[in-house]
Amino acid sequence: MLTVRANAKINWALAVTGRRSDGYHELDMLTQSVSLHDTLTFEAADELSLSIDGGPAGWSEDNLVCRAASLLKRTSGITGGAHITLVKRIPAMAGLGGGSADGAAALRALNRLWNLRLPAEELRRLGLSLGADFPFCLTGGLQRVRGIGERLAALPAPPSPGLVLIMPDGGLSTGAVFGCLDQHSTNRRADHGAASDALCAGDYARLDKLAFNDLTASAQALSPAVSLALEDLRAAGSPFVRMSGSGSCCFGVFDDPIAACERLRPRWPAIWLADTCSDGVEFE
Repeated sequence: MLTVRANAKINWALAVTGRRSDGYHELDMLTQSVSLHDTLTFEAADELSLSIDGGPAGWSEDNLVCRAASLLKRTSGITGGAHITLVKRIPAMAGLGGGSADGAAALRALNRLWNLRLPAEELRRLGLSLGADFPFCLTGGLQRVRGIGERLAALPAPPSPGLVLIMPDGGLSTGAVFGCLDQHSTNRRADHGAASDALCAGDYARLDKLAFNDLTASAQALSPAVSLALEDLRAAGSPFVRMSGSGSCCFGVFDDPIAACERLRPRWPAIWLADTCSDGVEFE
């Protein structure tokens, strides 16, 4: 049996740099694994099956764990299976990559459980066919991520800051947020080279002037609670606050995250403490 932690991700910065002929947006992001995680266990079995939060779940291709496991079994020619147990903590529709993190955990864990010995590059190739966040979630740490998510460049990780994450509402559809992008576009030009330097130096005040999320205005138009969450994180003393991904989760950096969390919790019950991590999938 294998047990793994599928770590969430945050985006220190997210710039939309273009749109391809197939409809996918080109992005330039500074992306970080964080300790908020789902837990998955994998046990060898004759067939593939899944349980979620203590109860059996149907095997559905709508679930990225199922899709990842089915793809790996099909491409490798494995005749056996595995029983997978998933305990969810990463909220859905949050911009934290929870579904992709779980699918990435399935690829890495089953590669080990089934003794396939596929290299990381091959797992990333398979993962990209399932979703743009897979290559990062399979790798993790601190990365500059470009293209549609397939181009990764590792950055030296700064000392782990204390993070407070807030889920201000029921979540936002990625498609809906991107659908509003043209109405809320900005001419702001990102300098992710300088932002990377500030981030790796732990200079969050400078990073706050250099790093932006181009999807924030679209998310705010769909959910005014995003604006309130960002304002409250700033008022609680964070030098750097942002929305992650397409939202709606927002986060801030704090010297004393526990005190900040206690201050914010009465208004924002969906709140988590987290640290940065060096891997997207961690084996226990």
